[in-house]
Amino acid sequence: MLSFSSKNTIKEIHSASESDLTSELLCCNEPAVLRGLIKSWPLVQAAEKSAQHAADYLTSSANDRPVQAFVAGAAEQGRFFYNETMDGFNFSPKTTNFKNVIDDIFAHANNPALDSTYLGSTSINHILPEFRLHNEVDLLKDSPLVSIWVGTPSRIAAHYDIPDNLACVATGKRRFTLFPPDQIDNLYVGPLDFTPAGQSASMVDFHNVDYRQFPKFKEAIEQSIIIELAPGDALFIPSMWWHHVEGLEDFNVLVNYWWRQVPNFMGTPLDALNHGILSIRDLPKAQRDIWRNMFEHYVFSAREPTHIPPERRGSLNPLDETLARQIRAALINKLNR
Repeated sequence: MLSFSSKNTIKEIHSASESDLTSELLCCNEPAVLRGLIKSWPLVQAAEKSAQHAADYLTSSANDRPVQAFVAGAAEQGRFFYNETMDGFNFSPKTTNFKNVIDDIFAHANNPALDSTYLGSTSINHILPEFRLHNEVDLLKDSPLVSIWVGTPSRIAAHYDIPDNLACVATGKRRFTLFPPDQIDNLYVGPLDFTPAGQSASMVDFHNVDYRQFPKFKEAIEQSIIIELAPGDALFIPSMWWHHVEGLEDFNVLVNYWWRQVPNFMGTPLDALNHGILSIRDLPKAQRDIWRNMFEHYVFSAREPTHIPPERRGSLNPLDETLARQIRAALINKLNR
């Protein structure tokens, strides 16, 4: 169980429908809960009967394409994380197929002393090609990425995602612990380039917080929001909000819709962050201050440079696909020198 609680709340919409997924909500910088949004999905209705009914519904249309699951020993109690020395992880990858993942999950339900199994962020179209014909948030059906997460009881360390995210609980129950983006300094984030699941993650064990090692986490708790979702519920998580995710039952299924509010030709800000580490972070302080002002001028508070003719503004013009391609090519040439 979590070793702390929160009194903070967020917007909740009960008996939600797709009409509640307004542009205002989906472009907001605050999370929101939509109770019952996907209650009409056949998978959710099967889960209301039993976990076995939900599993049968999924496996009836699953193909045999390979997937990569993760397996952690029973002693890890469902926490998929680094190992003690941080030179690896406390879980192992396992190439298998979807039906075998389900079998492993139900074996664990009958014997919790067995290893935990976790299938994370796998394209639904890859393994369940007919699923979205009957289980879909129509407003988001064109989202660039729709993924499924399936597993035994699990704990995934607090992390952020660059895209906006609609997390839909289809089977089992989930607990989300949310933190605003400005809490990064209080979450004691691990490495950028060596991560358990693709994104940098908090080093704090939420079930056993070591406040001597992580004293500022107390400040993060003051800003935290804890939400529990049942089958049929959904949670909108804005870009860059930190979220710690727990699967609470023996069989848990989550479906994620991810999208960005900008055109696909735009680069990811994480690339810019890594380039900043490469070229700015270790400059003398005076020079870093100068470049902070340069970024403020050209990026964060950019204004139309009316003193320059439009045909001579180059990369200072509004970004479109052609200009993005030109900037990307110039960067590649410079980085390859």
